[in-house]
This record gives sequence, structure tokens and C-alpha cells, in this order.
Amino acid sequence: MHAYTIGQAARLLGVSPDTARRWADAGRVATHRDEAGRRFIEGTALAAFSVELAKGGTAGPGDEETPHTSVRNAFPGIVTAVKLGDVAAQVEIQAGPHRLVSLLTREAVEELGLEVGMEATARVKSTNVHIDRA
Repeated sequence: MHAYTIGQAARLLGVSPDTARRWADAGRVATHRDEAGRRFIEGTALAAFSVELAKGGTAGPGDEETPHTSVRNAFPGIVTAVKLGDVAAQVEIQAGPHRLVSLLTREAVEELGLEVGMEATARVKSTNVHIDRA
């Protein structure tokens, strides 16, 4: 299973590490510690939290606004859903406040090893969304 440090989670959510720490301290997202004492958030928990956050359901007083930026049409985020068909697949990525959906082949999803909770980047070109595994 994929797990993210507070700093990595903050980058994926589009907030500062301090905000991510406050959310974790308040119990809004579950964390666990490794042998060195660093806090981590499980990928599936972060994926669910990012969807809830994008809907406006988890921000509290004093939380900063999510910045609305992209770098050359690249949206780094976290995979929130993977739906596999016999030939085609649908992958959803939450990149800060942006939800991106890509339709691609099942084979491409399997080759990339895409699953809920992992980091990925959606690249938008015209009306196409391409997925890069991080």
C-alpha cells in the first residue's frame, strides 16, 4: 500500500505542510508513524480525504485556500478511483481542487500499476487527459 509523508500529502492537496499537520492533529485524516517517528498517511485514506476536501467538506477555520495553479497543463495528484472494464478503463485523479478523469485502455492502467491512493500526474492536452505514474 502507498503511504505519504505529511509534506507529500500537503503537496498533493495543494496546502502547506502546517495545514496538513493541523488536519492530522485534529483527526480529519488518519496517520501512523514509522520506526523513525515520521508520520504517514495511507494512500487510500488520502484519496478519500482529497475528494471530501474538494467538495468543501473538511476545511475549517484558519485553513488556507487551495492555490489554483498548474505547470504546463500538468496536474500532480492522487488516484481516487480506478474502474476496469474488459478493454477500457477509467482513472480519476484529485489534484488539489481539480478532479480529472481519463479514459484509457485496461492494459495501460495495468502497465502503470495504477491503483487508488497512489500519486500520479494528469497531463491535459486539448481535450485529452494523459496519466503519468509518479
